[in-house]
Amino acid sequence: MSRRVTPALLASALLTAGLAGCSTDTPEAGSAPAPVEPSSAASATPRVPAGTAPQRAFAVGVRQLKLNRDGRALPVTLWYPATGESGGAAKRSATAAEGRFPVVMFSHGLGGRPDDYATLLTRWAAAGFVVAAPTFPHTSRGGDNNVLDVLNQPADVSYALTQVLALNDRAGDALRGRLDADRVAAAGHSAGGVTTIGLFTAGRDERLDAGVVFAGTALGVGTAFAGAAAPQLFVHGELDEVVDYAAGRAAYDKVPWPKAMLSLTKGDHGRALLSDGAALRVVSDTSVEFLRWTLYGDPAARKRMPTDAKRGDIATFDDHL
Repeated sequence: MSRRVTPALLASALLTAGLAGCSTDTPEAGSAPAPVEPSSAASATPRVPAGTAPQRAFAVGVRQLKLNRDGRALPVTLWYPATGESGGAAKRSATAAEGRFPVVMFSHGLGGRPDDYATLLTRWAAAGFVVAAPTFPHTSRGGDNNVLDVLNQPADVSYALTQVLALNDRAGDALRGRLDADRVAAAGHSAGGVTTIGLFTAGRDERLDAGVVFAGTALGVGTAFAGAAAPQLFVHGELDEVVDYAAGRAAYDKVPWPKAMLSLTKGDHGRALLSDGAALRVVSDTSVEFLRWTLYGDPAARKRMPTDAKRGDIATFDDHL
């Protein structure tokens, strides 16, 4: 989230949005989806079949898609595993790696753009995930900073996901045959975290198997997490000056499925996501293992998460996975 957006402005906008509900497509109060009670099976394993995530680091390709949803321009940046070289260097000319990879949809914060998060998203792609990040028309840098448009963004993400998955069948595309439509997650920061929560509540996209929420909270009256169980990882700085830690914790507490919360003891609103330091390494390693567990079904990754989360004593880890 851009520092030009003040905490007071965002807080006011979030409150306004919450009182206004979740767009004209949101169910009336009293008809919102009922909370989903976690089953004993859901609390033990992700819903994807058990498997083993790749352990080597892939080279990473980067490309752009030009999408448009009903007049809403949605350019999408793709980071994806690529063959030809090891390591994490981006290669625009690289082709997709052998095998089929899970997909992660990432939503940027207010006043941001996908490239702001390139360090984190490149690490996800290097670990074996195709990451697709839309640039939203009103909440991105250069837009009009209309934070209320966040209520339209879950539908933008679902539309972009459909178009990204279509690349799997497109003749001649570098990602043809490389995308696993049965292993999909959503993630986002700040207003993008609000968007991500929307994809599991009023705007539930049943294709999603897991979610990662960075410095986000829930909006809307009477909304609840809905649909099939989808494990959630929340990441929040305890000194967040824009979205109060308590607001993020309140949203986390409402998740009825397997969940964990990584709390950065001295973390702010998300600087750890934008610069390569100790905090980013903890966030990156923990989120990679979470995605390996939820999208590859890798039980060893699940076991590594608490150790990664507590490395360096800069975060605490509430684990209900």
